[in-house]
Amino acid sequence: MSRIGRLPVAIPSGVTVEEKDRRVTVKGPKGALALQLRPEIDIKVEKAQLLVQPNAEDARQVRAYHGMTRAILNNMMKGVTQGYLRNLEIIGVGWNAALAGKKLMLSVGFCNPVEMPIPEGLTVEVPKPTNISVKGADKQLVGQFAAAVRAQRPPEPYKGKGIRYEGEYVRKKQGKSFGS
Repeated sequence: MSRIGRLPVAIPSGVTVEEKDRRVTVKGPKGALALQLRPEIDIKVEKAQLLVQPNAEDARQVRAYHGMTRAILNNMMKGVTQGYLRNLEIIGVGWNAALAGKKLMLSVGFCNPVEMPIPEGLTVEVPKPTNISVKGADKQLVGQFAAAVRAQRPPEPYKGKGIRYEGEYVRKKQGKSFGS
């Protein structure tokens, strides 16, 4: 058995867990998330805990699915109670971000602004023109959208211009040296 998969997932107060037709639904104050279980994995709700158990032979792949399913369920519990947040910074003269309805507009050095539709279930805020906050209950969706925004103009190593995660360290390279 997987060491991570063996650990029970605590169900916080105010969260309901339902399992029907191998589909687990977790509902809480921040929203509802669903997960389709693999055929090798079963779950059991006991008291205020969720137990993840493999129902197949102890193969390497089954152990991996066991731990992964437990980790995803734990992230779902945290997401529907606390939520996830990813902050981005824009570094560059004249570069900024703005919200236009359900779209994030990025002016990052291209001739036209980049329009990015905001996925359902996420809230994007622009507290300053150079800061972007991505919030949501689904950890994977928050991270994926933040990575897509960063990919529009990743930080470059010579001047450090670009979109980066808050607190991300960009190692700068030395420019061209002239021999005289």
